[in-house]
Amino acid sequence: MRVGVLGGRFDPPHFGHLMVAQSAWQHLSLDKLIFVPVGIPADRPAPQYDGDLRVAMVSAAISGRPEWSCSRTEIDRGRPSYTAETLEEIANDYPGADLWFVMGADRLQGFSGWRTPERILSRARLAVISRDGIAPMMLEAIADSVAPGRVDILHTEDLDASSTMVRERLAAGGALNDLVPESVARLLSAHKDSPDAR
Repeated sequence: MRVGVLGGRFDPPHFGHLMVAQSAWQHLSLDKLIFVPVGIPADRPAPQYDGDLRVAMVSAAISGRPEWSCSRTEIDRGRPSYTAETLEEIANDYPGADLWFVMGADRLQGFSGWRTPERILSRARLAVISRDGIAPMMLEAIADSVAPGRVDILHTEDLDASSTMVRERLAAGGALNDLVPESVARLLSAHKDSPDAR
């Protein structure tokens, strides 16, 4: 079995996330793809939206794809999360599976500074999403330096979408249909209008 793991803040999830997921799905011939929204990030600011809403939005974004799922493992952990720990849990859930951890090319250069990168590489290969702006030869050199023999470079188109862009558009009352699936837009609008969000 071939399993991909796509972690992130998903704050909120948008079409760029789905494009990355589809690229990994196709290029790696995956049997299952697991989205893992971060709970308490160890190295970044806390997400704007709470874990339950981000899980609901990811689940809505991938509905209709039974091979894709959303895991609460980091949301429910209740403390800072580390990739190695999450991959070990998933490996235990899918014994014998080949795992790939899907990440952006921008994060590869700093990978050796992550917590216990050797534990990550012992459980999974890295599926690195290459976009315009990073020369392929440079990316391959970085891969050979930080994770020799454990990186698969996947090429995908750039999409002008980000979670920050979605939040700003939502705050301004703009349309979201070019940035997020309709199901996610509905959840965002409902949250914006709820008493808790005021």
